[in-house]
Amino acid sequence: MAKSKFPGRRTGAKAQGASASGGTVTVEPTEPKVRTSPMQFLSQVRAEGRKIVWPSRKETWITSVMVFIMVLIAAVFFWLVDLALGWSIERIISIGS
Repeated sequence: MAKSKFPGRRTGAKAQGASASGGTVTVEPTEPKVRTSPMQFLSQVRAEGRKIVWPSRKETWITSVMVFIMVLIAAVFFWLVDLALGWSIERIISIGS
C-alpha cells in the first residue's frame, strides 16, 4: 500500500490496525521519555550554540539594504496600483451619475 501524504488519514477501504467490528485503531504504547538533568541540558544548549554561524557585518549590511530596497519597490508598486484603482472607480462612478 502506498504511503499517505497525510498521516493519520485513511487512504484505503480500511486503515491498517482497524478492527472489523467497530473501526477502532489500536495504538501501541510509547516508551517514556528519558529525563535530562539541568546541567546536561545546559551543556547541550551550549553545544548547539557553538554550531551557529553568524553573518558578518558586511553580509548583515547588504541584506538590510536589499530589504529596504524591496520595501521601497513594493511601496511604490502598491501606491501606483492604488492610484490606478482609485482613478478607475472615480470614472465608473462618474459614468453612473
